[in-house]
Amino acid sequence: MRSAVVLVGGMARRAGGREKYFFTFRGKTFIDTLLDTLRDVVDEIVVVARDPDQCDRFSHIDDIRCICDERPGLGPIGGLHAGSHAVHGDLLFVAACDMPCISREVIRLLFDFADDYDAVIPCWNRDMLEPLHAVYRRTALIEYLNEHDSLSLRTMVKNLNTRYVTMDEIRRLDPNLRTFTNINKLEDLGEFTRVVSDRQDV
Repeated sequence: MRSAVVLVGGMARRAGGREKYFFTFRGKTFIDTLLDTLRDVVDEIVVVARDPDQCDRFSHIDDIRCICDERPGLGPIGGLHAGSHAVHGDLLFVAACDMPCISREVIRLLFDFADDYDAVIPCWNRDMLEPLHAVYRRTALIEYLNEHDSLSLRTMVKNLNTRYVTMDEIRRLDPNLRTFTNINKLEDLGEFTRVVSDRQDV
């Protein structure tokens, strides 16, 4: 069984207080686009919100489960902790909610690379990683996150048995690496929309 965890619990400070998952790209909200992509490649989807009020914003979506951070205020680490305890699959894909162009083919590639690894992490170089566009083994995540000192995702990744996936490997499926596009501000969305308005690769 393959699962997905979508982290939506940020405070939206860089987005001017607006929730990024309701930004619209090509006529659909980010969250709807992301969920449509995930439905094709995983068996269950868990959305991790910061509190019950935020969870209520997803109550109209029937085929997902929305849960709240069990340990609020820890950022993505807290979301991963809650998500890893909530899913049923041994492998889970983790995504941030501000990535409107995530590729089905790239997700499948990350799952296929899991083998006996604890994590499959795309990397630009040794220091630039994509831990919120990655596959993790549920048991390894739980073991690490139940007892940890650091809130750093990079520290977590380095403490797992990790398979790093280079951008050259990912470019075979996504030549322009659109899958890693993340939008933090409305201004970023406007610029991105203008750039891709006449392209067919997104």
